[in-house]
Amino acid sequence: MNDRTTVLVLGATGATGMLLVRQLLDRGLAVKALVRSRDKLPEALQQQDRLTMIQDSVLDLSEKAFADLVDGCDAVASCLGHNLSLKGIFGHPRRLVTDAIRRTCQAVGEHHSGKPIKLLLMNTAGNSNRDLQEPVSIAQSCVIGLLRRLVPPHRDNEEAADFLRTNVGQNDTAIEWVVIRPDSLVDEDSVNPYQLHSSPTRSAIFNPGKTSRVNVAHFMTELITDDELWNAWRGRMPVIYNTPS
Repeated sequence: MNDRTTVLVLGATGATGMLLVRQLLDRGLAVKALVRSRDKLPEALQQQDRLTMIQDSVLDLSEKAFADLVDGCDAVASCLGHNLSLKGIFGHPRRLVTDAIRRTCQAVGEHHSGKPIKLLLMNTAGNSNRDLQEPVSIAQSCVIGLLRRLVPPHRDNEEAADFLRTNVGQNDTAIEWVVIRPDSLVDEDSVNPYQLHSSPTRSAIFNPGKTSRVNVAHFMTELITDDELWNAWRGRMPVIYNTPS
């Protein structure tokens, strides 16, 4: 990647998305931030000349408008998630993340030429990578099954990742992807050492680890800017944990 790299960030005003925007700008990249409200981005970020803000919803934009937004981007990073409220968890849209990923892939297909675009999806360690048949205890399988039925955001995260695994796959000429799986998200002031694993090393239900949002943003920024790191994780679902102190 070079200083002309342009990244579209979905969910840019969320707790992790805002940190990602900041880190991308600090690296000298151009950022398009799709936001529902401009006021949620700090004034210091809004004044950056390499930041373009688009005030709208990823699902409300017309197909043409969204395709035009994706056009010219080298990477798209989704930090979308459901608000932790009754309306956010059980209200609409219930397939926010999945539909956003689907729309992104469609938009990329309409404008693709040359090098594949990088598509990054922030997900959760509670979602298994079914390409690897990751071992899950019977107890955790039961809990996940209940979450899948009763808590719409969990199913949404699963379906978004599965769309990339099964519909885009490993050999698409227009899109390369990485699904980032943090465990229990926590707030920290600065980037600290973290660990990357192909699969969870602990139970996300009964023995969860911690992952700081700023570390997630750092890893996503590294994936976008470091082609060697990208090639190491392309088409995979790395799990990220804070390194225990």
